[in-house]
Amino acid sequence: MAELLSTVFLPLSLAIIMLGMGMTLTLDDFKRILVYPKSVLLGLTNQLILLPIIAFAITVLFKMEALMAIGLMVLAVSPGGPTSNLITHTCKGNIALSVTLTAIASFITILTIPLILSKTLDYFGSTSDVVIKLPVVDTILQVMVITVIPISIGMLIKKFKPKFSQRMEKPMRTASAILFILVLVAVIAANSATIARGLKEVGLVTLVLNLATMGLGYLTSRLFKLDFKSTISITIESGIQNGTLAFVIVSTILLNTEMGIPIAAYSIWMFITGGILMWVLGRRKHIA
Repeated sequence: MAELLSTVFLPLSLAIIMLGMGMTLTLDDFKRILVYPKSVLLGLTNQLILLPIIAFAITVLFKMEALMAIGLMVLAVSPGGPTSNLITHTCKGNIALSVTLTAIASFITILTIPLILSKTLDYFGSTSDVVIKLPVVDTILQVMVITVIPISIGMLIKKFKPKFSQRMEKPMRTASAILFILVLVAVIAANSATIARGLKEVGLVTLVLNLATMGLGYLTSRLFKLDFKSTISITIESGIQNGTLAFVIVSTILLNTEMGIPIAAYSIWMFITGGILMWVLGRRKHIA
């Protein structure tokens, strides 16, 4: 049941939500990002450089045992996932920026994950002869099938059926919130034992990392004077990681499911903080 949930229901549901997001976007939304790339560069810097540095500092500060530290680093070097786009959509953030950051980071991390994790394994004294080879094709397919293609179809619908797209905007945002709750329940149900252990062993550490990264996203966005919608997107992208990919890495590449404990704990915290943002920001009528 859990496997059916993760391999069929969740990807299909996310793809449908991405279709709805696409119906709120135009090519001009993405053109503005290319013309003014500051927000993209800031978001990528936060996620690909500063996030792993913060995570490593936390492992040292809290004197985490090797397996837990490696698991936390695996999560930190993973890109954002479709869930971050879903949360941004409900929070009325800059969806085009969120989608752009997720897509670019997913491709860049194909190169950065093996590099950073090999150094991580060496530092924490784990087996350094492990060959870290990511599921490149699967990663590309996930980005294309769950994100890029549905959003592109949604944009075409908006272009040729603008009135229909406008009518669907509020129902799709409501559906996003409902899906978010279902995803949270599904994650807890499928990984209850691991999550319980994770919160007990590394609950505080993972909460600190989540708050620190989201706080970093907000503060740097304000520092560089980004508009509030872009600030929302970067805050969410900085703190919402692709836990599924992180689980794949520790279970099938590093062959150690115990490393998944901090990933499970962090996943719960990011759903909670993401849910709070959705509740607070999603009810606002206007965001500049």
